[in-house]
Parts: sequence; C-alpha cells; structure tokens
Amino acid sequence: MKKIIYILIICLSFSCKNTKDTKTDNFETDIQSTTAHQFKSVDEVKLYAGKLLRFDSFPSKYITPRPVDIWLPKNYSSDKKYNVLYMHDGQMLFDSKMTWNKQEWKVDEWATQLVEEGKVKDFIVVAIHNIAQLRWQDLYPQKSFNFIDESVKDSLVDIAGKKNIKLNGDNYLKFVVEELKPIIDSSYSVYTDREHTFVMGSSMGGLMSIYAISEYPIVFGGAACLSTHWVGAMPMEDNPYPDGIFKYMEANLSKAGTHKLYFDYGNKTLDAHYPQYAPRVDEILKAKGYTEENSKNLFFEGTDHSENSWNSRLDQPIIFLLGK
Repeated sequence: MKKIIYILIICLSFSCKNTKDTKTDNFETDIQSTTAHQFKSVDEVKLYAGKLLRFDSFPSKYITPRPVDIWLPKNYSSDKKYNVLYMHDGQMLFDSKMTWNKQEWKVDEWATQLVEEGKVKDFIVVAIHNIAQLRWQDLYPQKSFNFIDESVKDSLVDIAGKKNIKLNGDNYLKFVVEELKPIIDSSYSVYTDREHTFVMGSSMGGLMSIYAISEYPIVFGGAACLSTHWVGAMPMEDNPYPDGIFKYMEANLSKAGTHKLYFDYGNKTLDAHYPQYAPRVDEILKAKGYTEENSKNLFFEGTDHSENSWNSRLDQPIIFLLGK
C-alpha cells in the first residue's frame, strides 16, 4: 500500500512537460508594476495568423513566475470587445517547432478559421505556461483532496510532507483571477464579465479547468476539459483520487443555468483510463440540471492523450463555448 501511495503523489508532467528552467524568485513583486508594455511580440513562434505577445516571467506572490502568452487575432482592434479564453500548458498551443514533442494544439489555426467562418465570437487567448516540476502541484484541484477517504489521506499527507510536495492549485487560481485577469481586463479590449470569460485545458489542465469554474463561478462562464485526468495521478488500483474529485464536484460544481461545461475523452494511451469515469461525470451533470444545451461529455474513438488528438477536435469545445 505504501508503494501505491508513493506513486500516487508523484508530480506528473504527462504529455505537456516542459524542460525550460524558470526562475523561482520575485514572489513578492508588486503586481501593480505589471503593465501591458511588458508583453512583447514573440518572433520565434511561427503562427498561422494573428500576433503572439509574451511576458517572460509574469510576477506573482502566489506561484512561481512563468511565461504568459497572449494571442491576438489578426485585425485585432480596440474599437470592439473580445471574449477571453484562458488556457493552461500555454507553451504547447501554437507552434510545434517550439514544443518538446513537436506537437501543438493549433489554437491560432482553429480560432482564425472559426471566426472567419462566422461560427464563433471574436476572442483572444491567454496562455499560461507550465513549469514541468511544478505542474502537478499547480494543476491538481486542491480542495478535492479533502474528499479523499481519511484512512488513505493521512498516509498521503505524511508522505507528501516528507517529499516536500505541496498542493498549490488554490494559489494557481488566485494568480489567474487576482493577478493575471486584472491586467488583461485593463490592458486589452476585452469583455470582463463571466458571460465572456472561459477556461480550457487538457489532462491535468482539464482538472484545473473544472476546478476553476467551481471555485470561481462568478468569474468563468464556461470550461472545456479535454482528456480530463480523472485518475488524478498515476493510474493505479485502489486509486483514491477519482472519488475525491467527483465528490468535490458533487459538492461544489454550480447548478445549471449560467455556465457551459465541456468534457471529452479518447481510449488510447493514457486516455484508455478515462472511459470508465464517463458515467460518473454524466450522473453529476444530470444531478446539477445540465442538459445537452449547456454540457457535453464526448467520446472520441481511437484518439490518444496528445496534442495531435486535442488539435483534431479543438473546433468542438471552441464552438461550444464561444459559438454564435
């Protein structure tokens, strides 16, 4: 059992790992000094369309500073307002030549195409980079840990303390909501209300996206969770994490009425562990009053746990959240 518990608390990168080192100082930097001019054009990232701006080390008192990108669509204009889509694992979204596995989401391709076809509203993307060695701590839905069976939780806490592992999901969300979003809202021509603010991610980023809308239902109007990593950590028998995550959702996910929720999953590689949890997700959505009008839980046969798979179906969550 101890071996199982130890494996469960290993901090995972999965398919979105990043080998770039990021400085971990400046935690107490005054966030008010962060202004739009510190987002600078990124020439080395090749885009299909639009413009990419980057703050190389966005200061935070909550999490380790890291790069944050902003994708602006072509013909971006201050004369109109844009929706905002916040995305995790930001270094994996735009250019496969710059990613560790030479894959990408092709966010700029899909966004440009869907806007030009008149299928979605105008939007910008705020892409938050991960730090590989901190990714699991940052993206795990922290309060769901409280719903894990007490007999297992005590052992997990003990081992985590000895390994200096600290869950940081709540601080990650404070960074997004209290530090990053105010800068985006004040510096770019965007809507600032819930109806026009969305969050999206895959794997651990999927968990963080449903956590974000549960913790901040007045901030986010919709969440898209691709290949959501319901197992929480390493797939393992007697895994306590899934039940804790679902119990958290049952207690904290907002009832239907003001939000849109999108989930999906495949059945190859790591995604092979997810179909077993689809009925539990459906039960929770139904109990909360969600219907096909405001929620999706889609299965994509033969797709695996990779950026290529998420790219292949990215139009669906974008249209669902931002469709006209």
